[in-house]
Amino acid sequence: MSGTRVRQAGARIDTTRQIRFCFDGRNYTGHPGDTLASALLAQGVRCVARSFKYGRPRGIVGAGAEEPNALVQLGVGALTTPNLKATQVELYEGLSARPTSGWPSLECDVKSLLGLGARFMPAGFYGKTFKWPRRLWPLYEALIRKCAGFGAAPDMPDPECYDHLHHHVDVLVVGAGACGLLAALQAGRAGLKTLLLDEQSEPGGWLLSDPAARIDGRDGDAYIRSVQAALSGMPHVDVLTRSTAFGMHAQNLVHAVELVQDHIAPAGRLVHLPRQRLHKIRARQVVLATGAIERPLVFGNNDLPGVMTVSAAQTFLQRYGVRVGQRVLICGTSDLIHDGAEALAQAGARVTVADVRHGACARNGSYQVLAGHGIAEACGGREVTGARLVALHATRDEVAGPATHVACDVVLSSGGLSPTVHLFCHDGSHPAWDETAAAFVLPRAGRQGVACVGAVTGAFDLPAALAQTTEAMQGVLAAFGRTAPLQTPDCPARQQLAMRPMFRMPDGRPEGAGAVAFVDYQNDVSAADIEIAVRENYHAIEHVKRYTALGFGTDQGKLSNVNGIAITARALKRSMGEVGTTTYRPAYTPVSLGALAGTMVQDCFDPSRYTALHAAHVARGAALEPVGQWLRPWYFPRAGEDLRAAVGRECLAARNGVALMDASTLGKIQIDGPDAREFLNRVYANAWTQLAVGKCRYGLMLDENGMVMDDGVTACITPNQFYMTTTTGGAARVLNWLERWHQSEWPELRVWLTSVTDHWSTIALVGPKARAVLARLCPDIDLSAENFRFMDWRAGTVHGLPARVFRVSFSGELAYELNVESGYGHALWEAVIAAGADFDITPYGTETMHVLRAEKGFIIVGQDTDGSVSPLDLGMGWAVGMKKAFSFLGKRSLARSDTARADRKQLVGLLPEDPSVVLSEGAQIMESAHVGAHNPMLGHVTSSYHSAFLGRSIALAVVAGGSQRVHQTLYAHAQGRATAARVAGSVFVDAQGERQNA
Repeated sequence: MSGTRVRQAGARIDTTRQIRFCFDGRNYTGHPGDTLASALLAQGVRCVARSFKYGRPRGIVGAGAEEPNALVQLGVGALTTPNLKATQVELYEGLSARPTSGWPSLECDVKSLLGLGARFMPAGFYGKTFKWPRRLWPLYEALIRKCAGFGAAPDMPDPECYDHLHHHVDVLVVGAGACGLLAALQAGRAGLKTLLLDEQSEPGGWLLSDPAARIDGRDGDAYIRSVQAALSGMPHVDVLTRSTAFGMHAQNLVHAVELVQDHIAPAGRLVHLPRQRLHKIRARQVVLATGAIERPLVFGNNDLPGVMTVSAAQTFLQRYGVRVGQRVLICGTSDLIHDGAEALAQAGARVTVADVRHGACARNGSYQVLAGHGIAEACGGREVTGARLVALHATRDEVAGPATHVACDVVLSSGGLSPTVHLFCHDGSHPAWDETAAAFVLPRAGRQGVACVGAVTGAFDLPAALAQTTEAMQGVLAAFGRTAPLQTPDCPARQQLAMRPMFRMPDGRPEGAGAVAFVDYQNDVSAADIEIAVRENYHAIEHVKRYTALGFGTDQGKLSNVNGIAITARALKRSMGEVGTTTYRPAYTPVSLGALAGTMVQDCFDPSRYTALHAAHVARGAALEPVGQWLRPWYFPRAGEDLRAAVGRECLAARNGVALMDASTLGKIQIDGPDAREFLNRVYANAWTQLAVGKCRYGLMLDENGMVMDDGVTACITPNQFYMTTTTGGAARVLNWLERWHQSEWPELRVWLTSVTDHWSTIALVGPKARAVLARLCPDIDLSAENFRFMDWRAGTVHGLPARVFRVSFSGELAYELNVESGYGHALWEAVIAAGADFDITPYGTETMHVLRAEKGFIIVGQDTDGSVSPLDLGMGWAVGMKKAFSFLGKRSLARSDTARADRKQLVGLLPEDPSVVLSEGAQIMESAHVGAHNPMLGHVTSSYHSAFLGRSIALAVVAGGSQRVHQTLYAHAQGRATAARVAGSVFVDAQGERQNA
């Protein structure tokens, strides 16, 4: 196969300019308008890939989205993109691509040695072979992935941007071939808001590859220009090229991806435009003019470089001026092969046509025809050098005569057209087999809201397709109440000989005995593999697909599926209609994750929230961690300190002196209304009727199952206003929960809920010296222990700022939470640090907070609970008012016998026998150090830390019957080790609460 540039009227390339590009480490030149595939063919590049299973050399087969072989890795670094089809990559200056297969190189692929043993690697080989020994599964997976021949995702952040655009239109036309252009024109002239999509760089479809087409007395190119001009004059009509509709969903929602700048060199892309755009289109009527894909014939060695479809060769010639070979053999079943033969012969190729139809003849003397002949196998080693033809029986798919050898450098085949039915079938519909068209086609009537026009319905002849389009568009316009008559463009009919449907070309040998005949190029599925699947009792086409991997590749079987169905039907002795098709699912072609995400990345997808004190933490060198979307100080390291050293220092400061923490991220909900108390009584497990103004109360919030879902402190601000705090991560969930019950179940309650999390900055001042520090800043509040008790709150000023001061503690120490308006938070933080300088005040982060609360036995919802833990399991029955006169959420569930079982998993403390060992969180708790059937898992470690204050490690765990196991020794299993630990109470520091009440 030796590609050659030829002058071709209507070619879409600019031959006056050259473009330099690189493929597989070698430099080449092409022209603006080329695809990577056309430029490589013009340079005579034959082998562009290696096959998945056997490492066989592979060349370009198709010319568009159907291409199964020519997968490339485009670009380098952060801009690299895997598994693009060379037939769809538009050439630009400096383009760099490499094959995704072939190791160590494309020319010398070690995997090609497997081809010598191909007979021992039939369908089902992998599943039957790599099942044992189990210990080698990781090795098998690594090797198979290495051999797969697919590209690598970039390992650097994508610097490109993507976006989404929503459309609401009257008519969406998918496909801008002759029928799609006509449908859009007719809809536009009727005044309907219309959107026309096409995956190629310009409208026209097959008209760009068929110079013989005449419409309204003009050639195809002139017709395209006239329709484009008419559509551009209609402000209510939009045309999107380089846009592939890849999914159609309920209520006519169509997703399409537009390659906005993929055809431009990365350095030249416009910063104000996205690289790709996802279009989400709602259309009252969808018109599918998606055309058809030519399917190849199945014959021996049909995967050699130089074997292509006739339509691909014709496209490369007419659109890109590339003659794919000098000596061309064409074999096929319809007059499509004569269209290609005429064009190639006119371009200077020596063409021989093997027409399977007896009685076929050449249209002119420019090429030779062998009627009643088919190709048995292609000949050659690394490329096509010839072919073996056989005489065929007139009516049966059998060899009827001796073989003939034909020398050639290109073999083109055509088994007919397969309508592109994918979008229509994305809702689970299936196309119907049409014997006349020898294809699976869509119904001409379409379905409600969806019209099908042209080749997708089996109307392969252009005059018939245009007439059928006009008929379908009359129905579309009628749906909008438009009754204007539509005209069908004049298109002369061509005299054609009826096609002879054939799929697997006979070679006179039993299947599998001759040269291997591939059905699916990308997955190396042969005709023999399909017959093996049937012999293995896989009779449903979906099962055959999964057993053989037919149609599993990135091409989704666009060339292979119908041939595979035909061979399955032959093996089963059933009709094509009985066998049916496989299920079509989105996406029609691969779509980048960037396009699917659009602008929903980084902070636009999972935004980081910052408190008003963030700058103060950064200035002090805080290590930060995300907590419920907030970026919070994790710990404040000093020079030479690691996490453990810094946390130990911070904990000791809080226990022995004074420390402060930014607690602004706590969820805060203001509850107003005369029924606020009643509302709290219903959503919390404990009672709220008697809570006085100036007082606070801790509450457990339960779900309907009686399990803990959140906790927090709520303060009574006025008789009709309460201030609820929630966990940081649970703030939004709790507010939604409260609104759900109020709006859906208790709308009669006069209650209003307002999120005020961002309104308040909160600073926790903690430690035995906290009162002394606060006294310097708070002259108008009596801080004495007698007048400002634990779980009280006071309004006043702190550092001259209006504030609410709550005496609550999550550390078990004397502590105050200072709340000021958010904008004053930074100033208050600095003032508190200045006031506590004499006391060596120490800022601390979330890790220290976790240690302090664990020492005190305080839970963290979501860490020490998992949705299956009740208040009774936590030893917090005191926070449940079962005797309340009114019901609360979860009350009935707490009364279940299962919830009250004594052997439920209960919260306990664990003290490892080796005090230096910190147990792994999540470690499984067992009674024995040995693992076995008689040593069941009792629970797991929920929290585990080193306590600098206690000078040892501590842990919290949920253990079956835990309250009855105090002083018992259990074993925590993790990473193959068992660590002995003694069960203790869950409170390790100040069990009587004297420190927090000081």
